[in-house]
Amino acid sequence: MAVASIARRLFREEKSAGKGKVMNAVEAVIVEAVRTPVGKRGGALKDWHPADLLAQTLATLVDRSGLDPERLDDVIAGCALQRGEQAGNIARNASLGAGLPESLPATTIDRQCGSGQQAVHFAAQGVLSGSYKFAIGCGIESMSRVDLGPLFLPGAPLGAEHRTARLPKASAVAPPAGRVFA
Repeated sequence: MAVASIARRLFREEKSAGKGKVMNAVEAVIVEAVRTPVGKRGGALKDWHPADLLAQTLATLVDRSGLDPERLDDVIAGCALQRGEQAGNIARNASLGAGLPESLPATTIDRQCGSGQQAVHFAAQGVLSGSYKFAIGCGIESMSRVDLGPLFLPGAPLGAEHRTARLPKASAVAPPAGRVFA
């Protein structure tokens, strides 16, 4: 699944109640949003490389918004499982795959399940601070194409009897000789 939105800076005039003063307020607003269909592991999107899935979503987003890609200031993508095909700054790879300018920076962040939402918040914060006029906040996760680790075996039944062995207590694991952990 891939989700993307464009935030932009908006100036709004507000009148103070009863005082007749006008104040300029700055807001970050989402001007367009796009997402892929919801899928399931091994479903209809399983053959899409995650960078291509996000690239298609970004290209569609920019096209629908009517925004000149040269006006974009940043692409911030959230991705919790940054390994395998989702490693190596997938935001940058997808941005280039979408045909966005090479001069446009793109970064990938990890906040686990909240990665995409955090990316949108970071884009909005950049807009509010005045650093960006337009930024894309997005997220990508292809559950079909990334290793989910030792606690998940596709197709296996769920339950306590199928979990892996417990890890040893931290006090039972000594640091390597000569290494001091602060």
